[in-house]
Amino acid sequence: SALHPMPPLSSAFAQARGWQPHHTPRNLLLALVGEVGELAEILQWRSDAELATLAQDTPDEWNHLGEELADVQIYLARLADVLGVDMAAAVADKQAKNARKYPEPQA
Repeated sequence: SALHPMPPLSSAFAQARGWQPHHTPRNLLLALVGEVGELAEILQWRSDAELATLAQDTPDEWNHLGEELADVQIYLARLADVLGVDMAAAVADKQAKNARKYPEPQA
């Protein structure tokens, strides 16, 4: 399914917990990398066939996968927010650039 715009981990959420001083770009990036590592840990030794049936075979692990994907998206959104990057515009620009760089094959 497509990624839908999501509210970033808001400044208010972080501020209410006293996290603002720790939400520096460097710290958020390192947290993001850590979450990507946790995601990789779930996937690294499974075959594509095992991953295709993960939801049916091991629902708890499927839920864990979703949680790690959510963590990655949350940290990425917060990093973009702290840096002032409009992710919707950045993604649209990047997709347009990729379409020019990698045009569809002509029949």
